[in-house]
Amino acid sequence: MTSDAPSILPPLPAETLAEKPSKISSDGRCVVVSIHDVSPLTRATTERILERLGELGVAACSLLVIPDHHRQGHFLDDPDFCAWLRERVAGGDEVVIHGYFHRRARRPNESARVRWTTRVYTADEGEFFDITGADALRLVSQAREEFRKIGLDPAGFIAPAWLLSEGGERALQKLGFDYTTRLREVIDLPSGRRIASQSLVWSVRSFWRRGMSRAWNASLYRRLRHAPLMRIGIHPVDLEHRAVWRQIETLIARAMADRTPLTYQQWIETSRPSVHAFQS
Repeated sequence: MTSDAPSILPPLPAETLAEKPSKISSDGRCVVVSIHDVSPLTRATTERILERLGELGVAACSLLVIPDHHRQGHFLDDPDFCAWLRERVAGGDEVVIHGYFHRRARRPNESARVRWTTRVYTADEGEFFDITGADALRLVSQAREEFRKIGLDPAGFIAPAWLLSEGGERALQKLGFDYTTRLREVIDLPSGRRIASQSLVWSVRSFWRRGMSRAWNASLYRRLRHAPLMRIGIHPVDLEHRAVWRQIETLIARAMADRTPLTYQQWIETSRPSVHAFQS
């Protein structure tokens, strides 16, 4: 479970604020900022993140919402959270279905590869990593109907840790979802078109992970600086680690200097007439 960050944050550095964009990108380059693991458990932290992003000029975010976060509280049981989601969508943000429980039970006789992926890489949160098509169809259908109960109809689904089985992807196509993403690509589900685009994302579970994440994302940002789409994925827990959060703000500010902020759904819609996959 993600804990809330401290309530007092350092002010944005002056050089970061100075990098806020003065105009819409003229060359079509965009940035999608997504906040993962949004739920009643993480709402307070998410609101602080959104406030900071607003100061950087990010007017639209993709909010990846977990229906029943670690089985510790379904979003439908929190009317204030539901109203808040509707307000965010009315203001320009997008709600994306992000798994269902965001938790995968360990199984006997798992291979070393599966244990590494599900336990080390993603700490037992790869819920859709090896899900069957039937189970994916059931869970995602249930989640979509629950969002519809509060007047929201998410067009996208993104699996926890971007780990989505082939059966899960086929289930999304069958259900008529507009898109999904993996770590290194965005998938336009109706057409099957796959757009190469690696997301920046941070791992903060240990000191060495935080250090490696900062080094990796600094390098990845430089490598992707001319890509038509830049993806920046934030987790609520990132806000608790000052060096990580400082880098996130800095890279977003740089991206905002010459890119248009969009949600995933907006980007999919605008990219459909003509798009060229970026080859890194």
